[in-house]
Amino acid sequence: LSLLRFLSAELTRGYFLEHNEAKYTERRERVYTCLRIPRELEKLMFFGIFLCLDAFLYVFTLLPLRVFLALFRLLTLPCYGLWDRRLLQPAQVCDILKGVILVICYFMMHYVDYSMMYHLIRGQSVIKLYIIYNMLEVADRLFSSFGQDILDALYWTATEPKERKRAHIGVIPHFFMAVLYVFLHAILIMVQATTLNVAFNSHNKSLLTIMMSNNFVEIKGSVFKKFEKNNLFQMSNSDIKERFTNYVLLLIVCLRNMEQFSWNPDHLWVLFPDVCMVIASEIAVDIVKHAFITKFNDITADVYSEYRASLAFDLVSSRQKNAYTDYSDSVARRMGFIPLPLAVLLIRVVTSSIKVQGILSYACVILFYFGLISLKILNSIVLLGKSCQYVKEAKMEEKLFNPPPASTPGKPSGKSQSKCKSSQGLSTEENLSASVTSQPVHQKENVIPLLVTSSSDQFLTTPDGDEKDITQENSELKHRSSKKDLLEIDRFTICGNRID
Repeated sequence: LSLLRFLSAELTRGYFLEHNEAKYTERRERVYTCLRIPRELEKLMFFGIFLCLDAFLYVFTLLPLRVFLALFRLLTLPCYGLWDRRLLQPAQVCDILKGVILVICYFMMHYVDYSMMYHLIRGQSVIKLYIIYNMLEVADRLFSSFGQDILDALYWTATEPKERKRAHIGVIPHFFMAVLYVFLHAILIMVQATTLNVAFNSHNKSLLTIMMSNNFVEIKGSVFKKFEKNNLFQMSNSDIKERFTNYVLLLIVCLRNMEQFSWNPDHLWVLFPDVCMVIASEIAVDIVKHAFITKFNDITADVYSEYRASLAFDLVSSRQKNAYTDYSDSVARRMGFIPLPLAVLLIRVVTSSIKVQGILSYACVILFYFGLISLKILNSIVLLGKSCQYVKEAKMEEKLFNPPPASTPGKPSGKSQSKCKSSQGLSTEENLSASVTSQPVHQKENVIPLLVTSSSDQFLTTPDGDEKDITQENSELKHRSSKKDLLEIDRFTICGNRID
């Protein structure tokens, strides 16, 4: 081989990619998947944020009305006579407990001085504040993972049938535990908001830059780990909760800053670039993180539509007649978003920032309250309609009407042997529309509910098109078959990685 022939071969050497068509087709599909990730992820985030908003608005709008109705029933109990065995229905007991916890924690928050906390945090060094902010994020996730268990334990202890043998420490200790949890979690979120406020008001914006870079550190801790569909669903729920919480924290920061500048609208435009920068960095980090996780783990972009259908399944299940739990509680279990501490802090900040004086001011507050109720109802109606659409597109509506298989406590329930036919000859879509529009009816304790709700022990919420792949995986991983159910994600920690 001469030098001239070598140079000629180098200049005329070609590519024969068609000889390895499957490999390069797969590489091209990976690129297309990465390009689809931002759109599919943001559709999931958009739907999930409005789910969190629905649960958050419930605390301010419908919960006070439900507490009023429960107290009205309690005061007019002699008019009902002794025909009803229960003084209050279980839902009314839970509403009163939520309302009392909210009021007690609100008055306890008055003893926490926001201004002193602000100047205390402002006096710390930048590096120390960066460490504090990271510790607050970890503590917030730990509080969220354990807080809903405390509230569920209180609700069950207060509504448990009295005929059963007592196996708890009592309602009063559980109530004080719930009050202490909500109060401490509200303080934790207040410190987060204060730290973010200090970063906004710093002159060189170095602290804000360091806090935003913390999001990019999250990419390093997540991208290079092995993820399955369940783990990615768990991370997506955590990202939805984190993004909605950040929006509320930014609202609190804007309220505090506008109060300090006597509600001058010009100062709002000073804060606007920083707010957009924080939101843009959060969106960019989520897109990059999910894009590379799906690339390294060979997960398609269609999985986000499955996640969205699973969240919609929870909403539709909670609207049925015999739903076991309220929808706001199911959102708390699935995403780790507990609205009570955040609502306590927001009420505390709003009442301290806005002074209500005069008849006109009170009239504006009443109109604002009715506006919130209208927004809540409109948001709930739109979410319910979109959820029914997503459930039908995923072909999951039949799972709403199958009876739960019998299982012993502590053991995973087996697959149902046969599908339940709808009564009165109605089609599945008619049953779905009828079940979500009818009002819940209280039944006797010995009656087993016939409709399946968002219980995490029963049905697979992935679309039926994936059942063939799932059966193939079950032949290899039978001992881990229960972990393939997206409804069981709430059993694991929300910190991003599953704890086995």
